[in-house]
Amino acid sequence: MYTLVYTINNEKSPETVYVNLTNACTNSCVFCLREQKDDVCGSNMWHDDNYSLADIIEQFENYNPTPKNVVFCGYGEPFLKKDMMKDFALYLRKNYPEVKIRVNTNGHANAIYKTNVAEEFKNLIDAVSVSLNSDNSKQYNEICQPKIDNAYEAVKDFLKSCNEAGIKTYASIVTGFDDREINVLNCEKIAKDLGAEFRNREFIENGY
Repeated sequence: MYTLVYTINNEKSPETVYVNLTNACTNSCVFCLREQKDDVCGSNMWHDDNYSLADIIEQFENYNPTPKNVVFCGYGEPFLKKDMMKDFALYLRKNYPEVKIRVNTNGHANAIYKTNVAEEFKNLIDAVSVSLNSDNSKQYNEICQPKIDNAYEAVKDFLKSCNEAGIKTYASIVTGFDDREINVLNCEKIAKDLGAEFRNREFIENGY
């Protein structure tokens, strides 16, 4: 069976579980874990999206007691499975209202769907972590190798949209994956100007 729900500590009573909705992505980031290995703590992340909501629920229910946090994050961009993500978030809100829901995303959703996706997820998710990754579009394109036009501006637009929708918003960068210089202070200022908290994630070889 595909790995749709996993944990980074492989325990059956974790604080946090992750939902691996898809392997498709509109970025091909040079530091991405999927370029280095096929699994996360022994859970194989590759699948072909051929699953149902019931499959996600079945794997989620395997954890006892119920995890406190659910994070949409796997080997792809969660918002590319927007409807499935919405359906599972609704399931959690109805059946586990105490669970906190976060999405880790590249921030391309508004550009992909040509609409304000953040508004669709207002009151459905608690937080979003958006990969900013640079303070300028040229370096962003070098690091993230996006498949959409004007991707860096799309990321900033999504950060702003999430904040305006009342979703707790984080902007993240990754440093230390090679010898290139990323202007951390500028990234932090951009994040704050867009209403987001800032996180500098130091690169870890195995991702955890």
